[in-house]
Amino acid sequence: MSDLTRHELVIRGAVPMTASALPAKTIAAVAKTETSQSPTRKKGEDSMTTITTKDGTQIYYKDWGKGQPIVFSHGWPLNSDAWDGQMLFLVQNGYRCVAVDRRGHGRSSQPSTGNNMDGYADDLAAVIEALDLKNAILIGHSTGGGEVARYVGRHGSKRVAKAVLLAAVPPIMLRTKANPEGLPMEVFDRIRAGVANDRSQYYKDLAVQFYGANRPGAKVSAGILDQFWLWSMQAGALNAYECIKAFSETDFSEDLKKFDFPTLVLHGEDDQIVPVKDSAKKAAKLIKGVKEIYYPGAPHGLTATHQDQVNADLLKFVMG
Repeated sequence: MSDLTRHELVIRGAVPMTASALPAKTIAAVAKTETSQSPTRKKGEDSMTTITTKDGTQIYYKDWGKGQPIVFSHGWPLNSDAWDGQMLFLVQNGYRCVAVDRRGHGRSSQPSTGNNMDGYADDLAAVIEALDLKNAILIGHSTGGGEVARYVGRHGSKRVAKAVLLAAVPPIMLRTKANPEGLPMEVFDRIRAGVANDRSQYYKDLAVQFYGANRPGAKVSAGILDQFWLWSMQAGALNAYECIKAFSETDFSEDLKKFDFPTLVLHGEDDQIVPVKDSAKKAAKLIKGVKEIYYPGAPHGLTATHQDQVNADLLKFVMG
């Protein structure tokens, strides 16, 4: 096997990265790359790399384009690739787009600690600070919307210009005495059982609801369903399991009250995963001066099924 071929396999994770696996020139290049991954990266530098958090977790992010930064937080159990349709469009319209793989998801490492909203928010803050992003627009889908809310609650809004909560989980999904309209614990216990047992088949089944492919007349390609499964299987089983508690039981009410910047709440009215009346409608009441957009008949995964419409509304909001 040639050095080049073996190096390509190392990058893809097919061969363990050891000193003996790489030629001297490649080892030097890797060392140089690792040095460049420190939190002192130059603003605007085009990269697809990682940072290391205080607890040693490696957080993967991609950083495309130049201009005002837009930072994306993805839904469970996906990764930053779920934002590619929006990132490509917004980069082409003059924005810098940064998307993060949540700890335990995608290409980030899979720690057994920190799999909660405080941990996710702190990881997001670490990336934003490492890249020295200012005047940023935060966009969170589903669980990512909770991540954005908790980021503001824990780290403030000094780096934030605007935010978008897109089919997001806040203020709280679980049914409690304070939230009697929420979903019962049994719903989330079934999700946990799906992840703990045959998670591969569970994700295939979940994709159908996620994109509304079970609705009459739905036009959802096999590719869209397949990519959901692929992204989901990249999440660690432990991390995906613990994230269920994080996205369902965390109360973001106080976080939302701290939003002191223009905010867009965007949600599909036929969301089978995060019901609109128990999330977006309630969240909007807690955010001052919020703008609301609801898509009739749209599912939870509307960033894919209604990509052009979502992109147009996002661009209008970020430019406004």
